[in-house]
Amino acid sequence: MRDLLILVVAATLLPSTVSAQSGTSWLDRPMTAWNQLPTAVPSAQAGPESPGVLERRCGSSSLTASPAASAVRKAGWTPFLHFDRAIAQDGVEVIGGMIAAATPGCEPTTFNLFVFVGGRFAGTISPVVMGQGRDGVVGAVRVTGTDALTAEFARYTTKDTECCPSSRVRVTYRIDRAQPTLVPLDLRTLR
Repeated sequence: MRDLLILVVAATLLPSTVSAQSGTSWLDRPMTAWNQLPTAVPSAQAGPESPGVLERRCGSSSLTASPAASAVRKAGWTPFLHFDRAIAQDGVEVIGGMIAAATPGCEPTTFNLFVFVGGRFAGTISPVVMGQGRDGVVGAVRVTGTDALTAEFARYTTKDTECCPSSRVRVTYRIDRAQPTLVPLDLRTLR
């Protein structure tokens, strides 16, 4: 019963389902730099579970000592490994943060991915929180060089089922290491 309540409350926190063709998603607009000189991880909104309870239920023991995980946790998010794997290369680390809600299987219902460079916060992978099975949810993330990163996003239409988005797009980011900032550069449709 508690898990059902969590899912119902979490569903009210999810971004609305938006048609990929409607032009209302951030992925339908020209790329803009939303990570303008970020200094701290943005604060999370409250969710149906307290962050401590959610972390005990779904947290990863490998994240407990990570400085990036500590920064995400301090901002009220529950840190997690995106697709259950660490993404870290050349001083770049990508860590997930979920708002205090997850499915019974511990999949985040609302979340974002946070990028750290040399241990300092550089920005978010998306300007908005994402939800599983929703338009604009992030998939594969790759560090492709010392100052480059890519992320793939699912594009759903109102006719798509949760399992099967109509298309995918790839956003390419540049990492400004001087003042760690993640800057979106380009968006390409993959399918």
